[in-house]
Amino acid sequence: MRRTRNAAVVPEGGEVVPRGRTRWWLFAALVTLPVLVLLPLLLVLVGVVLADEDDPGDGRNSDHVPCSEALAFGGAALPDGARPVGKCTLQGFQDTHYGASFRMPRTGVQAWLAHTYPDAPAPETEFCAGDAVDLCLDLGYARGLPDGVRAHAVEVRVVYEDDARTALVRFAAFTT
Repeated sequence: MRRTRNAAVVPEGGEVVPRGRTRWWLFAALVTLPVLVLLPLLLVLVGVVLADEDDPGDGRNSDHVPCSEALAFGGAALPDGARPVGKCTLQGFQDTHYGASFRMPRTGVQAWLAHTYPDAPAPETEFCAGDAVDLCLDLGYARGLPDGVRAHAVEVRVVYEDDARTALVRFAAFTT
């Protein structure tokens, strides 16, 4: 066996076998580069999905907080005779969002709203967003939110329940 000038191997008494022109290092680099770029992105995506198992679906992590904290963020307090429904929550990513739900005597809803937000406009009884909402109040700095409140906006949704004595109040206070 002898080698020719282009490094082809010539067996004794045989034909010249040309050396391949494939640049394996270039092929390996072209295959490896996308893997090195996409693998970290895939790992981040999997980490985000696993970390947000208790996510309510809007991309924010949810923590349980005392209802007094949730209401105080929006400048309110739990009214007399009210009892929380479920857990009050704090959700945050770039913005802060507190949520609380409670039941209270139906006759006290208007007085509680007037006492809590004295400069607010009258609550709406029509054109409320949501299913079967009987009363709603949307507040912001330009619309009745008291000074010193940390929230940028407050939403109150009231549903009068079937027994005609109870109201379910959904309270949300958040930054924008």
